[in-house]
Amino acid sequence: MRTNYIWLLAFSVISFTACESDDTRLADPIFEETTAVEYTSGNADFSSFVAVGNSLTAGYSDGALFAKGQNVSFPNILANQFAVVGGGNFTQPLMNDDIGGFVLGGNPILHPITGANLFPPRLIFDTAAQVPVTYPAPSTTELMTTIPGPYNNMGVPGAKVGHLLAPGFGNMTNFPNANPYFIRMASQPNATVLEDALAMNPTFFSLWIGNNDVLGYAASGGDGSNPITDTATFTGAYNMVVSALVSASPNGIVANIPNVTDTPHFTVVPHNPIPLDAPTAGAVNAAYAAYNAGVQSLVGVPPVNLTQEEADSRMINFAEGSNNAVVIMDEDLSDLTIYNPALIGMRQATSEDLIVLTASSFIGTLADPGNPMSVNGVAIPLGDKWVLTPSEQEEIATATQAFNQVIADAAAANNLPLFDANAFLSQAATTGITSGSVTVTSDFVTGGAFSLDGVHLSPRGYAIVANKMIELINTTYNANVPKVNPANYTGVYIN
Repeated sequence: MRTNYIWLLAFSVISFTACESDDTRLADPIFEETTAVEYTSGNADFSSFVAVGNSLTAGYSDGALFAKGQNVSFPNILANQFAVVGGGNFTQPLMNDDIGGFVLGGNPILHPITGANLFPPRLIFDTAAQVPVTYPAPSTTELMTTIPGPYNNMGVPGAKVGHLLAPGFGNMTNFPNANPYFIRMASQPNATVLEDALAMNPTFFSLWIGNNDVLGYAASGGDGSNPITDTATFTGAYNMVVSALVSASPNGIVANIPNVTDTPHFTVVPHNPIPLDAPTAGAVNAAYAAYNAGVQSLVGVPPVNLTQEEADSRMINFAEGSNNAVVIMDEDLSDLTIYNPALIGMRQATSEDLIVLTASSFIGTLADPGNPMSVNGVAIPLGDKWVLTPSEQEEIATATQAFNQVIADAAAANNLPLFDANAFLSQAATTGITSGSVTVTSDFVTGGAFSLDGVHLSPRGYAIVANKMIELINTTYNANVPKVNPANYTGVYIN
């Protein structure tokens, strides 16, 4: 059973009229205005602009950090526009290539258990196969070759808010607990991200942090390996960071946290992507018959007292056709193994479940290469890391709302404009967003807002973020900073 059918379902009708071969088409920003306009910094001083944050600030896209992507990071776009009104030089810790990824001693850095490349090259879209594929070249950025900062762009992929305050976050001796991107760019091994940002003597700053405090949990399917940050911890760390930045420069802009479930990473893979012919469906149903009967036999039996509603929700049935739901583990189901070890907490997914994008290359593979009946997602239920159940989605939404309140309170207390990234991506996921001559949506590949990893923005998405921030900056600081034309920025890289 091949896995390409999942992608084919998602991309059965794709038009590339808006995404021609963009690898050679990263044009310089241009001004939208066509008549003579007087640009001014107003009450702001952009002479030393420092951007603090995570991968969204760094310019991460398509599953990697690479030089071309860094050059269209939203802070670099802002800096180019600030230069028109007196902004200074803007430095970034550029990767060695446009491939992305890291090597250690010239070799890929592999997961000690799975053997997977932890820092692979970026993704591009293969129009022939109709799937995102890894860039067909080896990474050349050596982790051991540091380029000590500080830099104007202090976006560190993977950073949570507490990491900005953590000494040793860039110390190679702490790897893998240290962050490889900060190892490469830290001014010294035990410097903190915030210390390096302040060392640039900012006159204006941006702060977009907190996404990873919920995204790590979401991207791992809520399996607990990367828990949501405690709200009290988040509050204390965030306020410390804002206080330090405002003490250095009272002028800046902050951004809040999107609902991660508004991103394609959680909406592309359907809950029901399994095609089966009649004989196969019959064979699978026969294999699950004992499970179904066993569950139904325990309705009302103490001490669990399983309800009929839950029993019905656990029934596993396949049919001839292309839209069979995957089988998943659900930790919220009643534990029936006290009666029978075979009655594990599994059920078929529903439209309320969100399958993570990375599951697309796992569903349909064989757990045992020698057993054609060991199909993951059919005979073998998907583990927790592949699925966000409704209860896990609720945890994420609750934390996001709490964190965004912390950010809003800090912005109000310090008279800082707040870019509402939450509303921004919600709009992209519903009606779409128009900026200049383009409209983008969260549709995967064709929408233009997101890159191929389904979490990070595309260059065009980052350009629109920069424009939205410029609008807020102009209003708050009585400035007139020119915006860019998002049409000059690619929506997706294709081969």
